[in-house]
Amino acid sequence: MVVMTLPAEISSLTQCLKLVVECARAEGFAPQRVTEIELAVEEAMANICLYAYPESRGEVEVRCGLDEAKHFYIELVDMGIPFDILAMSLPDLTVEPAQRPIGGLGILLILAFMDYVTYHREGAHNVLRLTARRPQLG
Repeated sequence: MVVMTLPAEISSLTQCLKLVVECARAEGFAPQRVTEIELAVEEAMANICLYAYPESRGEVEVRCGLDEAKHFYIELVDMGIPFDILAMSLPDLTVEPAQRPIGGLGILLILAFMDYVTYHREGAHNVLRLTARRPQLG
């Protein structure tokens, strides 16, 4: 597992995404799939940076590795306010954009690009795991 701890600030996105892209490439993902993983992580990380610590500064730990089934995962761990993206109502895309409440499209993007998404609270930590099945090699 590769681990990096960053300030939960938008300026940390570049470092976070560089790590994720390097790890995804090392696991043999095709360029298009790497881009999808990167976009999903960018959305999740941006939400942490913007909303996890509304009244203070905090950190986010980025973990990349392989799970028991040898699937590639990215975990974003923070000590911000509890927030389970999977408990959120998804936007109704049949409603005209101007009539739709703001928010939720990023969650749709994450769910569309990742094979599995899980969230749990571990003590004072939010743990969001984004998982992509690895490509079949040779």
